[in-house]
Amino acid sequence: MGLFRRRQEKQMTEKNEINNNTLKEELMNKALQLLVEGQDYDQLDQTTCEFGYLFDIEGHGLEALFKITTDKGIAYFAAQKESLMRIDFNEELFETTTETFLSLHQS
Repeated sequence: MGLFRRRQEKQMTEKNEINNNTLKEELMNKALQLLVEGQDYDQLDQTTCEFGYLFDIEGHGLEALFKITTDKGIAYFAAQKESLMRIDFNEELFETTTETFLSLHQS
């Protein structure tokens, strides 16, 4: 019974925002400002963004992991609380971290 109650409490305090396009666009735009023209990209025309996860956790703030693919490569980003940072990841770590986070935070 205690485990069930904790699971209910966790569900009430975490909101999966993966379908919140406005929030995703805001994070992506902030991340694009961290990229360096000539080093990270030459043109942004074909740039894509993929989110591994995006949660709003009550009393904590955002938790997100995403990547931006440019004409020169892939840049990985994490949002935690009120911070957005570029992180040194590779594709395997991105996928593993996403899977682990989602397994811990979704019912």
